[in-house]
Amino acid sequence: MTDTARGTSRRYGTRPTMKDVAARAGVGLKTVSRVVNGEAGVTPDTERRVQEAISALGFRRNDSARILRKGRTASIGLVLEDLADPFYGPLSRAVEEVARSHGALLINGSSAEDPAREQELVLALCARRVDGLVIIPAGDDHRYLEPEITAGIATVFVDRPAGRIDADAVLCDNFGGARDAVAHLIAHGHRRIGFIGDQPRIHTARERLRGYRSAMAAAGLPVDESWVSLGSTAPERVRSAAAAMLDAPEPVTALFAGNNRVTVTAVRVLGAAPRAVALVGFDDFELADLVRPAVTVVAQDPALMGRTAAGLLFRRLDGITEPPHHTEIPTRLIPRGSGEIPPTEG
Repeated sequence: MTDTARGTSRRYGTRPTMKDVAARAGVGLKTVSRVVNGEAGVTPDTERRVQEAISALGFRRNDSARILRKGRTASIGLVLEDLADPFYGPLSRAVEEVARSHGALLINGSSAEDPAREQELVLALCARRVDGLVIIPAGDDHRYLEPEITAGIATVFVDRPAGRIDADAVLCDNFGGARDAVAHLIAHGHRRIGFIGDQPRIHTARERLRGYRSAMAAAGLPVDESWVSLGSTAPERVRSAAAAMLDAPEPVTALFAGNNRVTVTAVRVLGAAPRAVALVGFDDFELADLVRPAVTVVAQDPALMGRTAAGLLFRRLDGITEPPHHTEIPTRLIPRGSGEIPPTEG
């Protein structure tokens, strides 16, 4: 028999209260409060009746009053660039594990690489009184966060630093990793090396371009500006940039891809190319070791970045007051085959 058939109906959004539990169990409100909060002073028989009432009504404790008393919500916010990007999976899991070890709930959301959406999401999390924030920033001006930080919300930036404020950040060695990637291609005989990267306003893209130029300069090699393309990581844009470099009168013999999305498109483009072209990608990605040739990459450690950022966040919440600082996580070059292809003339 349904609830309607019994003459009752469910009002969604109306939750049972402690008063409802007290009425069903035939006890006072204070007794229910003691049972719910695990306090002493309740007989086993009374506790049993209260627990039976809680179970029958589907009562769940509302932590709002406890939050007001303690000033902490036991929750932190994580703002990512793109929830679908495989780079952020291990980073998010690592943050969640650290949060869980501190008895905190993780709430996450995606900025979709939109600075306005990032600000909207961050301020919405602040309005919900999270204790701290881990942010992969989309924008380059974070002065909007200054009142929140002053009010006590701990904030750590990951992958990219904060813009126009001084805040903790956990970054990877973008410059050094890119320099190592290009130096690796140079060591295998390449002199005309193309670089396809992300939007130039993004810190990681700029640092990886700087590493590319540094490696070329250290080897005494000129950079033709037609070998450099920064912009959207959409497959159409990357294919167009790669085609321009490969079809030029003096085509590049190697490509350095600025992130995993660029690398995946580059693999498809080079798979259909009439001649072998070397490739090194920044960021590892799933199946990179199974394609032929397997893809040589500069690997970051997103899980370590997440753990480091979350650990720093909770140290701040525990009262550490040292000045903000940047932590840099090293990268690792993994040779697999595509980056070791010798140059061939087209």
